[in-house]
Amino acid sequence: MSIFDGMKINASGLTLERFKLDTISTNIANVNTTRVENGEGPYIKQQVEFEESLRTQTSGFTGDTTTSSAGVRITGVEADEENVKMVYEPEHPDADENGYVAYPNVDMADEMVEMMTAIRTYDANVTAINNNKDMLKRALEIGK
Repeated sequence: MSIFDGMKINASGLTLERFKLDTISTNIANVNTTRVENGEGPYIKQQVEFEESLRTQTSGFTGDTTTSSAGVRITGVEADEENVKMVYEPEHPDADENGYVAYPNVDMADEMVEMMTAIRTYDANVTAINNNKDMLKRALEIGK
């Protein structure tokens, strides 16, 4: 294991949380979008999917293979098509033949909670990187 692995793991966490914040911002910006560019229905909430990134290494001495964590990686963005809100507004230009308008399934309270969680996780990763840097500095000072 390299002395920089901790920083790489935290850096992958920073990348993930930044991407989550971008996705949450897009969801919030489209909270009232009843028609997307192609004209097919309301905006659909997006959610980031991710998984642990694993690294496999083979020892040059023993030939043993070990698997260790290399942080996280984004696997995609999934559209959550459930819970689209139908509101009766017959005067709305996007109303169907029964007078109902499909509104996005974005809940502002849920998005704010997800945003606060992403910000706190981002901060935790920054703190971990700074602590790792301090430990590396102290290790270099030992040789003086």
